[in-house]
Amino acid sequence: MERRDQILHMAGELFSQKGYHATSMRELARHLNLQGGSLYAHIRSKEELLLEVVRQAAERFQKVLEELPPEDPVARMRALVKGHLRVIAQELPRATVFFHEWKHLSPPLLEEAKALRRRYEEGVQEVIREGVEEGVFRVENVRLATLFVLSALNWTYQWYRPDGPLSLEELSEAYAGLLLRALGVREGGEDGEA
Repeated sequence: MERRDQILHMAGELFSQKGYHATSMRELARHLNLQGGSLYAHIRSKEELLLEVVRQAAERFQKVLEELPPEDPVARMRALVKGHLRVIAQELPRATVFFHEWKHLSPPLLEEAKALRRRYEEGVQEVIREGVEEGVFRVENVRLATLFVLSALNWTYQWYRPDGPLSLEELSEAYAGLLLRALGVREGGEDGEA
């Protein structure tokens, strides 16, 4: 792992555990066995680190959308749920920063973080909108349904642990079933099983 990647990895760990404001550059350098000044040879500021961690998480979530199967809406939603939860499980510290610590950025970096989050939200909304247009999802308000789906998925960073009672696959299946039912997919109906 290159030094900059090590720095970003450790920054994500510390920001997620202690919070952005409670993490000092001195502490970050200490965890990396670097002198404080050496850290600045690789990065310009603590805020730059925060934005880069947010960018990396956003890229992983965006990739989930890009890799959705071109199949029916039920299959796309199942793949979205599975992919989203996989990113959280594999990137728990970065996901935590993406969901929580990003708001500590100052403009214009804050605007970039908001745009990254909005881009993903719009992609999820498009999946739901397509399902509604095809008559598979039955929701009156696509925007509200999008916020509901994302809220349910995003909150898992607070409690999911790899050594918990459900495997990632079991959690993904359970969540997909719950969310598909919330989107109006009938259990075992013509639209596929929820």
